[in-house]
Amino acid sequence: MKYISTRGHAVPQAFCDILLGGLAPDGGLYLPESYPQVSAAELAEWRELPYPALALKILQKFVDDIPACDLKTLADRTYTAQTYKHCRPGRDANDITPLTQLAPGFHLLELSNGPTLAFKDMAMQLLGNLFEYVLARRGETINILGATSGDTGSAAEYAMRGKKGVRVFMLSPHGLMSPFQRAQMYSLQDANIVNIAIKGMFDDCQDIVKAAFNDPAFKARYKLGAVNSINWARIVAQVVYYFKGYFAATNGMKNANDRQIAFCVPSGNFGNICAGHIARMMGLPIARLVLATNENDVLDEFFRTGVYRPRGTADTYVTSSPSMDISKASNFERFIFDLVGRDPAVVRELWTGVDAGGSFDLRGTPYMEKLSGFGFVSGKSTHADRLATIRDVWKKQQLMIDTHTADAVKVAREHMLAGVPMVVLETAQPVKFAETIQAALGRAPGRPQELEGIEDLPQRVIVMDADAEGVKALVAQTC
Repeated sequence: MKYISTRGHAVPQAFCDILLGGLAPDGGLYLPESYPQVSAAELAEWRELPYPALALKILQKFVDDIPACDLKTLADRTYTAQTYKHCRPGRDANDITPLTQLAPGFHLLELSNGPTLAFKDMAMQLLGNLFEYVLARRGETINILGATSGDTGSAAEYAMRGKKGVRVFMLSPHGLMSPFQRAQMYSLQDANIVNIAIKGMFDDCQDIVKAAFNDPAFKARYKLGAVNSINWARIVAQVVYYFKGYFAATNGMKNANDRQIAFCVPSGNFGNICAGHIARMMGLPIARLVLATNENDVLDEFFRTGVYRPRGTADTYVTSSPSMDISKASNFERFIFDLVGRDPAVVRELWTGVDAGGSFDLRGTPYMEKLSGFGFVSGKSTHADRLATIRDVWKKQQLMIDTHTADAVKVAREHMLAGVPMVVLETAQPVKFAETIQAALGRAPGRPQELEGIEDLPQRVIVMDADAEGVKALVAQTC
């Protein structure tokens, strides 16, 4: 299988090449030349597979330049009960992603049992093992340059710490993550981890990363690699839990493999729900993909109106679901590529304006008419909404949910379909946003014993202005 750029001016690449490369040389994002299909027979065969075996089946659809035996070893090494051990009481530790019923036909897929208590661990742990494997096979090294709004950074650093041949430079918005999120990242003392706090919003961090990747000479000289969801391997790893969630929510139903299902996904950078779009394109029976935003509702505006209008730093809100405080969704380009019939010329035209700080409007175009065929609906949630939802779920189920998951639960309730199970994808464990949980419930969330007092540990971080050249100079000096 070969991978092509959404902008059409890059030579098709193999999986291991795009794994290490991040953005395509023309500034686009990689996607497979066509989506592999999953048959009804395969759905039936995969239904009872444990998570590592299911991951292997899906990875084999996308990866043909890693031997099957090695790919199996990587999947088995990644998805273990020892790694995903932070499950709630009463859950099966071997399940990796337990499904909890909130109401009849309404479920929560728990994705935050990994080392950093966020769904990002589901893909990042695999990415760390893939990087180490491919680099060792090629005798190469890599410098990871990434941006985080809260959870990607810690997940990447915990996945990459101590990995041979890997150094991580992680940018985060200065002072805008929760204390727990900052402590998870900044308290790491590993020599191959460099934290950089940028005076600005997440979008400023992401713009700096893109500027570095769009400098071919710099990227080549310092062997830059990506762990953000611009990296295709992150997306394909996330596809796995859509299949797992589908099987779990339809298990025991009559004609289970023909049943339609809906997923609701908290969305900022569009990576998580992009994986759902790809699962649907592969043939997973998804009736509806419900996109939930917070007050930064750029994506909700698009799916309601057809207008994509990214906002600048000054117009991006700081909210109590900070990992979604994003106004430029980098993975959105992958979906638009599919929406416009995989025509890179159209993508280039649309993103010429977006990259220059503008917007685009699909109203009145054939693409607007096609939009409904992809199964997306959307909604937004506010601070008051998420507090009310956290209280409601606690009152009814004695279950604490984090702020981002609360956004999704609120929006999911507005988009239920009769007879179609709804699965909300959990974002993180509540302790990562303890201040808001305390405000909502009057009690502090629990945390794993090994993370007690993490906020009191010494922290190591470099604070910098939102200046791409300054960050590039720091990378050059460190390397």
